[in-house]
Amino acid sequence: QVQLAESGGGLVQAGGSLRLSCVASGRIARINNMGWYRQAPGKQRELVAYISNNYKTNYADSVKGRFTISRENEKNTVYLQMDSLKPEDTAVYYCKATMSITGYDWGDYWGQGTQVTVSS
Repeated sequence: QVQLAESGGGLVQAGGSLRLSCVASGRIARINNMGWYRQAPGKQRELVAYISNNYKTNYADSVKGRFTISRENEKNTVYLQMDSLKPEDTAVYYCKATMSITGYDWGDYWGQGTQVTVSS
């Protein structure tokens, strides 16, 4: 059983910071891209940031310069450091990872999400 577990969400005032973590566990052979998505009420899920297995990163324009994605491959963990938070960052944040269990077949796996609420 392969699982992704997010943590670190919560309530913060505008201008504050939060750090999200996501750990992949189970019988994992390899992990490729890891990323963070978010979904606000009434809106579609959107990409926030992703990082490849060789540490190349990509960010949504709305979070560039405020959010930083990183990963620790030896811990199967991806992080999202969120600074200068705005009320419009309020959403459920989901971790996603492209992983192989056998070493040959790849699939996308999602965490259950963690709520981030930014008050004005």
